[in-house]
Amino acid sequence: MATSTQFPDDFRCPISLEIMSDPVILSSGHTFDRSSIQRWVDSGHRTCPITNLPISDPVSLIPNHALRSLISNYTLVSFPKPLAYPDPQSLIQTLIASSSSSNLDSKLNSLDQLSKLSKRDLAIRRKLTESGAVSALLNCVNSDDDSGGLQEKALHLLLNLSLDDDNKVGLVAEGVVGKVVSALRRGAGDSRAVAATVLTSLAVVEVNKATIGAYPDAIQGLISLLWGGSGRERKEAATALYTLCSFPDNRVRAVENQAVPVLIKNANSGLERSVEVLGLLAKCREGRQEMIKYCGLLDVLIKFLKNGSSRAVQYALLTISLLCSYNERMRVLAVREGVFEISVGLLEDDNEKVRRNANSLIQVLQGKRLSL
Repeated sequence: MATSTQFPDDFRCPISLEIMSDPVILSSGHTFDRSSIQRWVDSGHRTCPITNLPISDPVSLIPNHALRSLISNYTLVSFPKPLAYPDPQSLIQTLIASSSSSNLDSKLNSLDQLSKLSKRDLAIRRKLTESGAVSALLNCVNSDDDSGGLQEKALHLLLNLSLDDDNKVGLVAEGVVGKVVSALRRGAGDSRAVAATVLTSLAVVEVNKATIGAYPDAIQGLISLLWGGSGRERKEAATALYTLCSFPDNRVRAVENQAVPVLIKNANSGLERSVEVLGLLAKCREGRQEMIKYCGLLDVLIKFLKNGSSRAVQYALLTISLLCSYNERMRVLAVREGVFEISVGLLEDDNEKVRRNANSLIQVLQGKRLSL
């Protein structure tokens, strides 16, 4: 019998990375496991997860009988006996054991092994969450002794566990947020960047956005990382903020914690994700009020209109539209700086969202107000 590690990558669902049991073809031509793509669609998405292009509505899922047959037949082939892996339960017990310098090396080894095993194995991740390992992991995240990167390795394993939607709410309920936020603010090595990534992963679930956003120092910690972090740390912090700020209450929290000036600063340095967060913050009155105080913001956004990626252009257009609809002085300034002509040129862009946002901005610059 073939093990999951011996299957070709084409047999894996692009969303779950697990071997597909019921492969179906989306209108984009790409194949997914039915349960995974159905969750994607049920979440309100109407684009292909791979191409990001619009899909048919109503959504059509066509069974991929050929691939299903291939996967089924593949399991009948005889393979050499796979290499023996360490017993996950013994590795878990090593983590749960009391912390002491004598077993630090074994803890580090267990974290390494479990991270490798859990990265693509759903069963291992489930076993970890059901065995009490999360509590032991949090002790490692909270450890004062970071010799050999104990905290960072624990955060990487925590990130693996958070990959499954079924785990995300449970991890938050077990107190993960507080430990991760602490690592976000005081972590060593790459721990701060990984901590921000863990928050992003947990915040994919809507209810967690509210919980994390309301947690003391969570949003403030991400903003602090934007002020003084390394390039990777700032990128991960901006990504976490973007995910959290899709929840309206978190936009106000971010503005109150001085997110706007540091986002403008990072955008001016070329961090495109900062422009995306600004686009979300401009959707709230507090965000717009703060942004119009910065006379250099429009120049930064125009720079992205001219040279940014399609996604950055899309959010730069959105931000300018919202600000110009809110503030007449900003609208006059945008017209004077040539934003109207730039927007007309973007009506020919290949990206549908860019064209749509460019058209909206043109209407605003001509005097039509958006519904704020």
